Amino acid sequence: MKIALSQINYHIGNFEKNNEKIIESIQKAKSAGAELIVFAELAIGGYPAKDLLRNSSFLQHCYQSIEFIAKHCKDIACIIGAPVPNKDGEGKSLYNAAVLIDNGEVKHITKKSLLPDYDVFDEYRYFEPNKVVSCINFKGKTIALTICEDLWDDDGPNSYVGDIMLELAKENPDLVINIAASPFSYTHFESRKNVLKRNVIKSNAPLIYVNQVGAQTDIIFDGRSLALNRKAEVIMELNAFDEDLQYVELNNNDLEVEEVHQELKTSEISLIHDALILGLRDYFQKSGFKTAVLGLSGGLDSALVAALACEALGAENVLAVLMPSVYSSDHSLKDALDLVKNTGCQHRIIPIKDIAAAFDSTLAETFEGRENDTTEENIQARTRGTLLMAISNKFGNILLNTSNKSEAAVGYGTLYGDMAGSISVIGDVYKTQAFELARYINRDREIIPINTIVKPPSAELRPDQKDSDSLPAYDILDAVLFQLIEMEKSKDDVIHLGFDEALVNRVYKMLCNAEFKRFQAPPILRVSPKAFGPGRSMPLVAKYSF
Repeated sequence: MKIALSQINYHIGNFEKNNEKIIESIQKAKSAGAELIVFAELAIGGYPAKDLLRNSSFLQHCYQSIEFIAKHCKDIACIIGAPVPNKDGEGKSLYNAAVLIDNGEVKHITKKSLLPDYDVFDEYRYFEPNKVVSCINFKGKTIALTICEDLWDDDGPNSYVGDIMLELAKENPDLVINIAASPFSYTHFESRKNVLKRNVIKSNAPLIYVNQVGAQTDIIFDGRSLALNRKAEVIMELNAFDEDLQYVELNNNDLEVEEVHQELKTSEISLIHDALILGLRDYFQKSGFKTAVLGLSGGLDSALVAALACEALGAENVLAVLMPSVYSSDHSLKDALDLVKNTGCQHRIIPIKDIAAAFDSTLAETFEGRENDTTEENIQARTRGTLLMAISNKFGNILLNTSNKSEAAVGYGTLYGDMAGSISVIGDVYKTQAFELARYINRDREIIPINTIVKPPSAELRPDQKDSDSLPAYDILDAVLFQLIEMEKSKDDVIHLGFDEALVNRVYKMLCNAEFKRFQAPPILRVSPKAFGPGRSMPLVAKYSF
């Protein structure tokens, strides 16, 4: 049996375009002699559709799409993810399902049992969990058809049926198929692959895994669909961060390919780079945007975002605005102009010295008797934010936020100033990773000026200011933050790891105090196991020190 793996970039709610892509894949697979084509989880409607799943018109379009796709499933069958109604009358009104369509009809519906409700997932909000699992039969083959999380249940603590794969293995399946919408993080692929290998061993059957690809606002799907033979060896890996259509043969109870895949060895930083490019490009294309604007300071973060934007959107669609103040150094202006030259992006220089001075003089009477402090620094940042938003309004350019994760974590940013933007491009990238990413971008030629990378980071909001005046060294800061955020450790746990107690207490306090700022931040492209935003929900008004 020849089976096609179809890895598609879906657009939530864009049924016409999604159906067009699905039908095109079906026709290509049929022309190639495939008897079955497999699509990803919730391909019908897109994932995550969130509260659109409560919209009756959206659901009706989903059901109509299934009927439309079924008309094209002649001489080829398809397995595709879709929301389906719960007709039992108990529990939630929908199931997250895998639908087998053959000969123009829906022949079988497999429902998802394990509904994730951690990190960015909230499937219990919409779906009823399946309580009974069984294999399906197709062309004389027994197929263990599963949906994403159902294969991550090693011990069965949240399952109504125990370990799902062990239950399905009792039917001696010839093949395991898992359709998924598994988001990218730079730590996730190896664990995902290991889970699939364990399930091959449990079932004693080869496995096909089809994942979504593409970005849905903050969540990025990397694709990298897989085929594993009965020995739990990866024999095929589809493209990372791109659409793909590939074929495998099920012969003699095992999967075969014409050429055995050699597993790609990709660096963590290259994956982050590719994920950010996809995330930025899809955010613009799927939202109907074309041009971007950002503030370019001569520092690392804005240079990094500018370089990424030029790669993702085309340099001709990126406007970098240089807004020097009385404290801006000559080398920062030169570094910014060098980046403009290296990328070929559009640019404009708008000095803010007089504007900031006007704010200061206007507030002089109100602030009489008080020393200058971060208030005056923030006025500069908010002046820049106002100018950037004015350009965005006037020309329709979408403002890119340039804050990194280290800054966002400790509140080293100005609300309604440098925290402004429609999308946060590197808000899930620590400062230490930003340096690596800049060097990666320069791997073939100098795009980000070397001086931008090697000079001490500075916000340049007061004379001779350095980030190190306010923050611990970034290598130490980021190491502590990683334990507190990604690893979700308490501050006592982090201290027990050997970090200085006073330092941990200081960083933890900054992290907690900045929660209200992050609550008002733009959506962040997620590349780590734990990004700020929906995946990390913390109270704004609380008292805790643990």
